[in-house]
Amino acid sequence: MKLQHVFFLSVFLVCLLGCQGESNPEKKSAATSEDSTITSFKTIGYIERLDPALDAIIPKDAKIEILADGMNWAEGPLWLADKQWLLFTDVPENKIYKWSEEKGLETYLEPSGFTGDSTDSRERGANGLTLDAEGFLVMCQHGNRQIARMKSALDDPQPKYESIVAEYQGRRLNSPNDLVYDSKGNLYFTDPPYGLSEKMTEDPKKELPFQGVFMKSKDGDLKLISDKISRPNGIALSPDEKTLYIANSDPEKAVWMAFTLEEPGKADAGKVFYEATTMVGKEKGLPDGMKIDKQGNLFASGPGGIWVISPEAKVLGKIKTEQATANCAFNEDKSVLYITADSYLMRVKLK
Repeated sequence: MKLQHVFFLSVFLVCLLGCQGESNPEKKSAATSEDSTITSFKTIGYIERLDPALDAIIPKDAKIEILADGMNWAEGPLWLADKQWLLFTDVPENKIYKWSEEKGLETYLEPSGFTGDSTDSRERGANGLTLDAEGFLVMCQHGNRQIARMKSALDDPQPKYESIVAEYQGRRLNSPNDLVYDSKGNLYFTDPPYGLSEKMTEDPKKELPFQGVFMKSKDGDLKLISDKISRPNGIALSPDEKTLYIANSDPEKAVWMAFTLEEPGKADAGKVFYEATTMVGKEKGLPDGMKIDKQGNLFASGPGGIWVISPEAKVLGKIKTEQATANCAFNEDKSVLYITADSYLMRVKLK
């Protein structure tokens, strides 16, 4: 009997230990799943598919990921391929942030758009960002009412700037908003009144009688492209650089304009590319910043989020961020779209 007791006891212990051993992988798997949940990003909104062509641009399982939150008004995203950083601005807070997969969100540069002692600017910080041919950071400075270049290298950001353009025909610019270089080094930019005081177009410090779209040539000449757009905002060039797109962030005429460029700086009168005025007030946001992919599709912020519009002006779909959306930027191979929307930095993976 004792031997039998020992035998059955041994079998019981072996089974017990075996069952515990089998449960360990489950616990490990649960822990791994929990860890991945902690390190993964929360999602928001959804992709609205209006045309089958969108499936070739945005995967069917794509999510809108929240990479960072807590900004006042996030703007001007710029991907730096060599660094694997995303820079973007917080316009009211006069800051530029840096985001990376490795370190997350960090303050990159402050002040960014106003360097004086006091101002009544309603949005004093930098807005649109880009790089010049030498790799220096170039920004639209609302508070300083100019386009300026950061003098220091990207790895050692210092709030010391040199002006690229601050006047047109002896009069100060309003508050440059967004900008884009062409392949020849000519700089196109918009100049709405958003960086002035709350009076904006009625601000007595406003010197230009219009809101302009300009080109600063590589040789230094400043040319007026248009003075007929009430609130010129986002700006982008088609892949062949023959069409200049301008977003008009006027709720009374919420449109994207298209200008045919006969040569750099020489444009026609422009035409309405697409109008979204009827959507204003139904969803958050207005036409604002935009980028263009290799096929010429516009990724344009507008009511509801980012509109994906074909070169033929057909809306293929929308990235519905559920926030007032400011701007967007691609990574180096255009497989990722970064989005600034109100207090958020977001990301959508593309095909």
